Amino acid sequence: MRCADFSKERDSLMMRERGLQVDHTTIYRWVQRYAPELKKRCRPHLKTTSDSWRVDETYVNVKGVWMYLYRAVDFQGNTLEFHLSTTRDTQAAKRFLGKALNASHTSIPRMITVDKNAAYPKALNELNAARAVPASCELRQNKYPNNLVEQDHRFIKRLVKPGMGFFSFETAWRTLQGYEVMHMLRKGQVPKVDKGDSLSQAAFIARLFGAVA
Repeated sequence: MRCADFSKERDSLMMRERGLQVDHTTIYRWVQRYAPELKKRCRPHLKTTSDSWRVDETYVNVKGVWMYLYRAVDFQGNTLEFHLSTTRDTQAAKRFLGKALNASHTSIPRMITVDKNAAYPKALNELNAARAVPASCELRQNKYPNNLVEQDHRFIKRLVKPGMGFFSFETAWRTLQGYEVMHMLRKGQVPKVDKGDSLSQAAFIARLFGAVA
């Protein structure tokens, strides 16, 4: 069973447990339509993160091909940014770091901790040359301090691994946006939406979509 099928079947079961009969293909269409919109509407409400970044990549199977999900958290474990890429090279790293720098809830980094991937120093040098990041920003290449973001990957892997991958890049990206933004909510990255408080999370999402008065 592919990942998308597994997720739809799981969500369909959750609906049945609540006395609702919803076909799993309907849930799939909801995810594809509303996950990117949820991310877009949630972004302006995120708390500002710290200036100490942890950056890493994990793997996602898309139609039998391994692709790279770039992810970054701050030293408190708050999600900074995420990005799905077909490549793992300097340009992909630069694109991801640039995306994180431009996110509305991130602080200009004082330190960026990465693993031994040689693409990151090159990417940061190019961003320094373009004055997109301060020259004072320190790049620390050390695997062990980066355990925080590696541990955070587990949330995504726990949702993705039961299946055999996604059918297309677009399907994967739309679904992953939903996974990531819900992870942010569960971590308490929105003011007055406490960590682990599913009722306040549901109420917040309802407000975002005008589903409550």
